[in-house]
Amino acid sequence: MADLKYYDIIQKPLITEKSMTAMEEKKYTFAVHPDATKAQVKEAVEKLFEGTKVAKVNTMNRSGKTRRRGRTIGKTAKSKKAIVKLTEDSKEIEIFEGL
Repeated sequence: MADLKYYDIIQKPLITEKSMTAMEEKKYTFAVHPDATKAQVKEAVEKLFEGTKVAKVNTMNRSGKTRRRGRTIGKTAKSKKAIVKLTEDSKEIEIFEGL
């Protein structure tokens, strides 16, 4: 496994209808590095966004889709997403405000 720093773990926030409704319950969705563990995701969120305290992390591995181009068959890149639940006394994450 690669040596991952906290700023390499979280790649981008995922904005969907489902993730927007989950934000009311202080649940935020991020695309994360495929080799990242739940503990690493928790540490990265707490370091990147000051004042946040993570209560729980759920991760999902998404395998790459099979794609064809003529006779050639290939796969798209695999990815991982994480749903991070913050504690009640935690501060909100600013990048999601106003959406």
